[in-house]
Amino acid sequence: MAASELYSKYARVWLPDAAEVWKSAELIKDYTPGDLTLTLQLDDAVMSSLGLHFRYGNKVNALSRVEYKIDPKTNNLPPLRNPNILVGENDLTALSYLHEPAVLHNLKVRFVDSRLIYTYCGIVLVAINPYESLPIYEADIISAYSGQNMGDMDPHIFAVAEEAYKQMARDERNQSIIVSGESGAGKTVSAKYAMRYFATVSCSSGEANVEERVLASSPIMEALGNAKTTRNDNSSRFGKYIEIGFDKKHCIIGANVRTYLLEKSRVVFQAHGERNYHIFYQLCASSHLPEFKTFKLGCADDFHYTNQGQSPIIDGVDDAKELCNTRKAFLLLGIGETDQMSIYQILAAILHLSNVEVKDQSADRCSISPDNIHLNVFCELMGVPCEEMAHWLCHRKLKTTTETYVKSVSKINAVNGRDALAKHIYARLFSRIVDNINVALKSAAKQHSFIGVLDIYGYVIILSFASIMPMKSFNNITMYTFIIINEYMKEGIPWTLIDFYDNQPCINLIEAKLGVLDLLDEECKMPKGSDDSWAQKMYNTLLKQNAHFDKPRMSNRAFIIHHFADKVEYQCEGFLEKNKDTVNEEQINVLKNSKFDLLLKLFEDDEKAPSSTNKRTSVTGRAGQAQRDSKKTVGLQFRQSLHLLMDTLNATTPHYVRCVKPNDDKASFTLDPVRAMQQLRACGVLETIRISAAGFPSRWTYQEFFSRYRVLMKQKDVLHDRKQTCKNLLGKLIEDQDKYQFGKNKIFFRAGQVAYLEKLRSDKLRMACVRIQKTIRCWLARKKYLRMRESAITIQRHVRGHQARSYVKFLRWTRAAVVIQRNVRKWATRRHYQQQRSAAITIQCFLRAYMAKQQYHKLMFEQKAVVIQKWMRGCLARQHYRRTVAAIILLQSCVRRMRAKKDLKKLKVEARSVEHFKKLNFGMENKIMQLQHKINEQHKENRELSERLNAVEKTFSVEREKQSREIQNLRRSEQEARAKAETVPSLLQQLTFLQHELENTRREKDDLEEQTKVVEELNMKNSLLNSEKDELNKVILEQAQQLTDIKTNDSNTKQIERSLAEERSRYQSLLSEHLHLEERHRDLKEEMDQNTVRNSSSKSGHKRTDSSYSSNSSEFSQSLGSSEGDDSPIQTELQRRVKELEQDKQSLWQQLDTKEEAQQEKAKAEEQKSVGRAELDLERLKRQELQSENKKLKQDLDELRKSLTSEDSEMMPPAPGSMPYNILLDQLSSSNEELEMRKEEVLLLRSHMVRQEALKHKLWLAYEGLKETNRVLECQMQEQERVYSEKYRKLLEDVNKLKDEKEKQQKMLAQSLLLSEDARIEASLKHEITRLTNENLELMEQQEKQDKSMRKLKKQLKFYIKTVEDFEGMQKSNPSLTSAPLRAVNITRKEKEYKGMLEYRQGDVSRLLKSVVTELKPRGVAVSFVPGLPAYIIFMCLRYADNVNDDQRVSALLNSTITTVKGVIKRKGNDFEVVSFWLANTCRLMHCLKQYSGDEIVMKQNTPKQNEHCLTNFELSEYQQVLGDLAIQIYRQLIKCMEDMLQPLIVASMLEHESIQGVLGSKPTGLRKRSTSYPEEGVTVEVLLQRISQFHTTMSQHGIDPDLIKQVVKQQFYNICAVTLNHLLLRKDMCSWSKGLQIRYNVWQLEEWLMERDLIDCGAKETLEPLIQAAQLLQIKKKTEADAQAICSMCTALTTAQIVKVLTLYTPVIEFEERVPTTFIATVRLLKDRVESTTLMMDAKKIFSITFIFTPSSVALETIQIPASLNLGFLTRI
Repeated sequence: MAASELYSKYARVWLPDAAEVWKSAELIKDYTPGDLTLTLQLDDAVMSSLGLHFRYGNKVNALSRVEYKIDPKTNNLPPLRNPNILVGENDLTALSYLHEPAVLHNLKVRFVDSRLIYTYCGIVLVAINPYESLPIYEADIISAYSGQNMGDMDPHIFAVAEEAYKQMARDERNQSIIVSGESGAGKTVSAKYAMRYFATVSCSSGEANVEERVLASSPIMEALGNAKTTRNDNSSRFGKYIEIGFDKKHCIIGANVRTYLLEKSRVVFQAHGERNYHIFYQLCASSHLPEFKTFKLGCADDFHYTNQGQSPIIDGVDDAKELCNTRKAFLLLGIGETDQMSIYQILAAILHLSNVEVKDQSADRCSISPDNIHLNVFCELMGVPCEEMAHWLCHRKLKTTTETYVKSVSKINAVNGRDALAKHIYARLFSRIVDNINVALKSAAKQHSFIGVLDIYGYVIILSFASIMPMKSFNNITMYTFIIINEYMKEGIPWTLIDFYDNQPCINLIEAKLGVLDLLDEECKMPKGSDDSWAQKMYNTLLKQNAHFDKPRMSNRAFIIHHFADKVEYQCEGFLEKNKDTVNEEQINVLKNSKFDLLLKLFEDDEKAPSSTNKRTSVTGRAGQAQRDSKKTVGLQFRQSLHLLMDTLNATTPHYVRCVKPNDDKASFTLDPVRAMQQLRACGVLETIRISAAGFPSRWTYQEFFSRYRVLMKQKDVLHDRKQTCKNLLGKLIEDQDKYQFGKNKIFFRAGQVAYLEKLRSDKLRMACVRIQKTIRCWLARKKYLRMRESAITIQRHVRGHQARSYVKFLRWTRAAVVIQRNVRKWATRRHYQQQRSAAITIQCFLRAYMAKQQYHKLMFEQKAVVIQKWMRGCLARQHYRRTVAAIILLQSCVRRMRAKKDLKKLKVEARSVEHFKKLNFGMENKIMQLQHKINEQHKENRELSERLNAVEKTFSVEREKQSREIQNLRRSEQEARAKAETVPSLLQQLTFLQHELENTRREKDDLEEQTKVVEELNMKNSLLNSEKDELNKVILEQAQQLTDIKTNDSNTKQIERSLAEERSRYQSLLSEHLHLEERHRDLKEEMDQNTVRNSSSKSGHKRTDSSYSSNSSEFSQSLGSSEGDDSPIQTELQRRVKELEQDKQSLWQQLDTKEEAQQEKAKAEEQKSVGRAELDLERLKRQELQSENKKLKQDLDELRKSLTSEDSEMMPPAPGSMPYNILLDQLSSSNEELEMRKEEVLLLRSHMVRQEALKHKLWLAYEGLKETNRVLECQMQEQERVYSEKYRKLLEDVNKLKDEKEKQQKMLAQSLLLSEDARIEASLKHEITRLTNENLELMEQQEKQDKSMRKLKKQLKFYIKTVEDFEGMQKSNPSLTSAPLRAVNITRKEKEYKGMLEYRQGDVSRLLKSVVTELKPRGVAVSFVPGLPAYIIFMCLRYADNVNDDQRVSALLNSTITTVKGVIKRKGNDFEVVSFWLANTCRLMHCLKQYSGDEIVMKQNTPKQNEHCLTNFELSEYQQVLGDLAIQIYRQLIKCMEDMLQPLIVASMLEHESIQGVLGSKPTGLRKRSTSYPEEGVTVEVLLQRISQFHTTMSQHGIDPDLIKQVVKQQFYNICAVTLNHLLLRKDMCSWSKGLQIRYNVWQLEEWLMERDLIDCGAKETLEPLIQAAQLLQIKKKTEADAQAICSMCTALTTAQIVKVLTLYTPVIEFEERVPTTFIATVRLLKDRVESTTLMMDAKKIFSITFIFTPSSVALETIQIPASLNLGFLTRI
């Protein structure tokens, strides 16, 4: 394409600028080839907003216009800007235009606007120091990056670390991460986070806390090797390479730290605004501690080595707290308190050495006062004599070939010697501590591979820039070029080699023979070598031979080296002295004679080196010269260590992190373009960009290209073959075929081609927008015209109507006036007539009223006289009647009394006579015999009647209470009726009187009554309203009080529920940790057992093992705790339980003895009680009589109730107070009285009869009782004798058998002792086989006998069935055989009644668990059998153990079950079906223990049959808790298994899959093509829901409780939300409007799934709320402050950090979307002022607390059938 097509009007370009490096501008007119200038408009306003506005038309925010001159020879057009859609890319190589301004602008947009500090540049990670702590390094983010490909997530140091870890595991090759940058760029922090990532994602293999120890080395190295500089508060002043070792399982086993060239000069000197190493200030800040009192330290300003920078404090850093962290790190690495105090003692001595004052005596002499306090403290701490140290600080020893001289030195040299000693001591201490760290981090296991983290320090100028940086830049470029060419070869496109800058000549200049460092070492060996002579040697040797070496024009003591980045000038002053690094040997000798152990260890190497050199030297006496020659210079040491480092790095796969310092002011998120560009040029990032631009930087797949540029095609150009369609389109759009290449799967574009295609696409869309605008504007204008025309017509219509209405109104007014006049005249005449008429009527009314009153008074007088006469006559008649009746009654009573006296005398005489007694006893003997016969019959039913008696008495008492209550109610109603009946006459009289009065006064008070009625109604209404008002106020107050109570109760309940949930979750998390430690403890114990077994098997032969019960109990004791400390309380509890069981057993034996004694006493007392049987018979007669009377009363009461409750109108119950009601009451009372009299008479008669019978038959009854007791005793004795004889016979047989077996065993033992070990084993096996065969034969005989008996019974059953059928047939054929019709009866076989127990032997527990637990396959059980069948089988066996009262069986069965289930979960924990199956069975077994525990609350929910199956002998609530803990463990394993299976599907289905076609857009990608999270294609939400549906179906089939399934679904939906939201927060390409629409659609599908399965109330929908709000946040308007307030009120489930992160990452996918302004984000941050967590990520590892709701089983235990496929033939149903 031509330049005129790109440099057209509105094209945006970059112009060079001195302040900002590059400035944006816009073309005002088109460029044509041959123009010498470009007319541009500076885009300062747009640049202020980072160029994020897309503008059309001629309106621009211009401040000034400029003319850009074009050189006609070079045609140097300014670089073009990338389209806005490509701004802010994760990878700089994804930009279409690849040049300096594009790189700088992209970094600026990401860093300043989006606050993203990481950006890819090919294979390099560019990290910009934010100078602010960011929440992007938490454990959740580490887990989010773990296992992801490097291009799947946003750039991060964790992504580089994960790539290195993955390549190490995949390629079996060592890796290295090279972190470089200048001081203050954040290299140390980046290396620290990389190590933290490795320590988190890998697990320690053999040794514990390896990761913690690796991380603990960082604070120690920072304290001793980091210091504050003008550029960085925590600058690393040494280079380090940390090797993190891994084993074959890729778990950390150790680490090793290498350090390079510590900046020793900082110990004695710091520039203004800088500090010494942190450890000195930490000691000074902690000098008040008692353990540091002996060091005699003060504040940092008191010492010379810490007060030179005059900046002892760092903002936000507490040195005392940092020392505590350092001491903790020392302890974690195994350096104890004593060793630490030794280190601090040496450091304190260095501080005191800095204050040793040297006095000047002459030009070449000096001295130190012997009273110098700091010198004395220094010598005291070092353990050296003060005089010797003071002497050698001011003197030095000179050696010649023959003599040795001691010479004094000047003050300057003495001070330099003192500082050299301090530097030397600190350097040795630093090396010693590094060695100790390496010893602590070293592992005994073999290292399989390692990952090295190299922190290249930024303070060294000549050595670091000359050696490391060029080599790394070279390797970086070489590797990047190889990766590009490799991709070209895979895609099958032609390629050519790319030239890149080679820095090898510069490396040779510095390191080669006769190079800079070689000449420096040579000059150091010269006796009179100086910096000037070294400079002259370099000028003479290198100036003309090497082009990279140059000499400054104005200086003879400096030189210039042309590095990869730029020219660097070095001053020669002080180079020789620093390179020699000399220290006074006599001072070292004084320190070697110290009594301080650590100080002696520091100089052990110095003692070894001279001894070895002295052996190698000749005897000529030049040992000192050889020693001097053998001493290595600093440059030589550093070169050797660097060569060693290079060899290590060349053997690894490198990964690069380039740290950039954004500004020198340490301002957060502020980018200085000049400083940033300097570092980008120096670190090789721009060279990487240049190499990428030389090839094909932009890459599209054919489908992505077709989706993006479909708008540039016509319908006829679209073919079925997408590849051919793309080729045809590019052939039309881009004429130069060299600008693109077609690969197998991708299209490769040269730099700028994607921008050109984006320009064509935006132009096409702009034209489409113009066309749409034209059509819409036409439609709007026509609509406006039609609306105006319609409005005019409407106005005319309304005006004309108004005029017509006004005329009609005038006519109406005229006619109304005439009508009014007529009516007024008529009204006046009518009024006069009515006045006259009313006057006449009034006069007549008063006259007639007077006459009526007179007549009324007369009639009233007469009527009252008649009433008085009537009442008086009636009173006289009633008095006469009463007197007559009283006289008659008196007369009757007297006559009756006389007759009664006569009858009484006759009865008395008859009672005395014998004949009367005979008459009474006539026929009594027969009756007595009959009664005796009845008594004998009832004597047989005595037990049944006695049992029924209690029930009858209870029912009788209940019925009697009911009758008494009904009688009381009837009497009460009768009294009320009588009281009301008595008041009826008086009320009638009052009523008649009032009626008369009302009739008299009604005519007079009609008008007054109407008024009073109105007033009364108003008063009543007012009172009613007042009362209602008061009631409403009371109700309102009560409701308000209730509401407050309800609110307080709700808040209390919520708080209690919250605390309960927290406690439950805390308990369950502790339980999971406990179980994890328990498993680990068990594994270690198994390994130890295996080792001991191996050792013992090699020493001894076959040994006898313990019983199964002991092993099971030991396993159970292990399962209850993970350590001996945890087992002790459980053992005491078990001992206590055993004691209680023993006490219960003794008490039961005592009760049994007492019962036997009571039975014996009862048998003796039966003889004595035979005499009193007559009285018992009397009581029986009384009971029978009462029963018969009770039945009669019940019948009468029922008849009475039926008559009272009859629905017939004629039989309605009488009203209280009426005549029938009174008659019924009288009858009821009379019948009760008669009933009582009859009862008394019958009882007297029966008692009399029984007494006579007792007198007659007393002796006979006693005789019969003795006979009966003797007969019973004889039967009992015979039965016992028979039983005992049978037992004795069996015991004899058993004893004989045992004797035979004993003899056989003794014979075999004697024979086996003579045999060898192998023959002995064979003999024992043969004996065991014969014994088992005999047992089998016996069992077979028993089985044959049972089969024979079964055959006989079957034959009998068939015979009976045949006879019954024949009888039924005869009955049907001859119905006359039966006099009464009989109901047909089906005779069925009576099945056995099972007790719901399974009998098993003591040793069958292992077989049972092997069949039911270990070898059981859940799939077959879930489909074929009852859910929870294994749990039911185990519980039925447990019931048998409880029934036989065997505590050992109970504990052995439960302990073995728990241990076996744990083993199955441990082995098959990744199998979802197995985990789900045993979660269901564990819960069912736990519920069975509670259901059949005998608890009264639980028994109410059981059936009567289930209550019969309750446990009787043992209380197993503790085992319920143990099973609950096991269920929690299985539940957590189930959640983990489900998460592992769903994890690969969540991101691919919820974020990456585009189910709504035509809405989402795509953007070009760079080198790091983003890979899908799931290897298979087409992972949709349906696939995810299908997997969750499988989980739900499996859990339902296994019988998991519905409440538990709801909790599982809630947990999984929370996991889906957390994973999706975390990836959304870490992926910039997913934060767009279209992706928010896609997420909401996916969430809707999840909610539909919940509604389909009736799980909407399980709380799963609420867990998706953060994801829903994040999707809404992507779609909502984001411009004004009102929008910010709406966002804050809407996003209640998101934290402020999450909201800001989403808004920051929001990226437009199409041109018409806009980025979120920074001012809007700041507004949201200010408005969102909730107190909340500052973490960015959701806790994806969170597991909600689980509650197991008790659900009783409806399955009857006696109906459970054991399938034959389970191989449980050794169990027997009881």
